Amino acid sequence: MEEISLYFHIPFCTKKCPYCHFFVVPNNIGSHSDLLEGLKTEWELISPLIENKKIVSIYFGGGTPFLIGSAAIQTILSWIKPSHPVEITLEANPDDITLEAMQDFYEAGINRVSIGIQSLDNPLLKTLGRIHTAQKATESVLLTHQAGIHNITVDLMFDLPGQTLSSWKSTLREVSTLPITHLSLYNLTFEPGAVFYKKQKELSPLLPSEEVSLEMLSLATTSLEKMGLKRYEISAFAKPSFESLHNVGYWTGRSFLGLGPSAFSYWEGKRFQNVCHLKKYTSSLKEKKLPRDFEEKLTPQASLHERFAIHLRLFRGVPRHLYHIQGDLLTRLEKKGWITLSPDTICLTDEGKLFYDSVAEEIVILNSP
Repeated sequence: MEEISLYFHIPFCTKKCPYCHFFVVPNNIGSHSDLLEGLKTEWELISPLIENKKIVSIYFGGGTPFLIGSAAIQTILSWIKPSHPVEITLEANPDDITLEAMQDFYEAGINRVSIGIQSLDNPLLKTLGRIHTAQKATESVLLTHQAGIHNITVDLMFDLPGQTLSSWKSTLREVSTLPITHLSLYNLTFEPGAVFYKKQKELSPLLPSEEVSLEMLSLATTSLEKMGLKRYEISAFAKPSFESLHNVGYWTGRSFLGLGPSAFSYWEGKRFQNVCHLKKYTSSLKEKKLPRDFEEKLTPQASLHERFAIHLRLFRGVPRHLYHIQGDLLTRLEKKGWITLSPDTICLTDEGKLFYDSVAEEIVILNSP
């Protein structure tokens, strides 16, 4: 039976962070029921697609899906009725988390929580436009664990304006005391559509140097591995058996359906996206029309190279039998010192991990038809 995943985009946010480029809308409680109605109709329209498929992960992302409430999450899960254990993840912000709320989400069916800590340095949190404090961030993890949800992942960012090695070491020390099973590590990037993108000229001089950035990554890897969090992907660290099942699906090409405004899907070799507008999304579904805004199917060669590049993010490597990649491309990547080749597996080297974006560009862009 084919394994698949589901993603639900809940776009509500109390405040949009200046580095964020995702589709979000102000948290208007009056819009919650409209979204839920739209999601129900979209589910009814697409659910025939998943007959005889095995759902292995469900992810509530955003936005801040926490804001729609545990009752709505429980309602959505009641439509799906998974008949076997499924990884069910909810994204949440530290400033929203209470013990009672997390107990309610646990009762609703959530068994994994992703908490957007970003930093445990109060001045840096202010720079990032975050509402919570470092103390609230650590408290939110402890409360989630106390509520019975023991599969907890947190997000951390480095390469931040004004960030120093000293503050980074302090954040890593604090993180080492928390009961987490997984951590996603991101360096700040200026993405089109984000406020920071417009301000990059003034922010760039405040960023750590390349040497300091590299040392921050090295410190993080060492510190997290001492905690038992092994780096298994470019940006992800996990304790044994706690790798993100949902994200591994993205990296290995598992089919998934995305519901909600702006949500992406990858299905039967096609990828498509819903419209990035809440009212247009709900209006389309009231007419029983799928709210598609974009759809494409890559050529077999382009699809092959894209899937290979994404799969290569996993440090366990890519099984060679899955991808018939031209030998000259592999030879070129090997000569640049970016991959190692064995009879069975293709893996990134340490240098390839540092310059993954260049590796992906070599594979995808330079080898597209």
